[in-house]
Amino acid sequence: MSAPTQPDIAIGSNSTSASFASDAVENPAIAVENIVKRYGAFEAVKGVSFSVADGEIFGLLGPNGAGKSTLIRMMTTLVPITSGKATVAGFDVAKDPDAVRRKIGVIPQALTSDPDLTVEENLNIYAKLYSVPRAEREKNVAEVLEAVDLVKWRGAPVKTLSGGMRRRVEIARGLVHNPHIFFLDEPTTGLDPVSRIAVWEMLDKLRKTRNLTMLLTTHYMEEADKLCDRIAIVDHGKLVALGTPLQLKQNVPGANVVEVHFDRETEQWKARLEKLEGVTSVQSESAGFYRVLTSSGSKTTMQLVELAASLGETLTSLSVQNTTLDDVFVHYTGRQLRDEQVKASMASWAMLKRPGDPQ
Repeated sequence: MSAPTQPDIAIGSNSTSASFASDAVENPAIAVENIVKRYGAFEAVKGVSFSVADGEIFGLLGPNGAGKSTLIRMMTTLVPITSGKATVAGFDVAKDPDAVRRKIGVIPQALTSDPDLTVEENLNIYAKLYSVPRAEREKNVAEVLEAVDLVKWRGAPVKTLSGGMRRRVEIARGLVHNPHIFFLDEPTTGLDPVSRIAVWEMLDKLRKTRNLTMLLTTHYMEEADKLCDRIAIVDHGKLVALGTPLQLKQNVPGANVVEVHFDRETEQWKARLEKLEGVTSVQSESAGFYRVLTSSGSKTTMQLVELAASLGETLTSLSVQNTTLDDVFVHYTGRQLRDEQVKASMASWAMLKRPGDPQ
């Protein structure tokens, strides 16, 4: 995927984003400087700084509650900035919000198009809200429908479309006024894998054909890896790492990842694996399953086989792969992103009251 020239990688260590000063790009499409958001005593965003180059797809990666959506809401003028500064398309978000709104398109995480209206009616209403002249409106609607491959469904009520097609309607609606900068909050949440990949391909094509700068939030590692030119990892309101996917992965100790599963779990396995030559990290993921970061996948694999044989243990599976963004996230935050998603889902489920529960 083509990308503008990028600055060197910037890495933090649970510090404020002031350490990311080397991230600055010349004439950025988006520039965020020590931005803070507080809700009473709670600090949701803690001094984040970064810049986005013109024509770049920039990703904010992190678990639910990390501050990603709050960052987007501040940059898109939806919530006021407590302190710091954000500039979008050359306009100060706090001082000239109307100018910012005219330059941006925003796709929220939720599907917000009117389900009872047709695809075309939804786009026309949105274009009118942006005061797009009628002749230009008709042209823009036709162009974005073609761009997202929905020409055949322009007269279909939105409620009759699949989830992937409804997401394309949202994207088309955000483009109908010809924005220069596109903000997308979890653009593929709830989609099946095939639809998700189709949205990735469409966004990359739109970036190239419409000369868009995109900033998106995601908690899908593969989405960030495949789609984004650069990624900022956000954790507890702080920016903890920033760079291209390749740069981030190269910064993690260990060139390979060995995934191994033993048929019998014992408390000693993690300590045994950590003592193997070349091993830099061992993650216990479930009963008998381990993810081992190592400087030599082939050597560690041989050592594992020999160790299991000497102890009379059985390996039920063994595989070697390159470092992934999962490993990057663990390296910088000390935990796995998918674990945070499970915890968030369980917490939401626990909050649901059943009939007969005490008030």
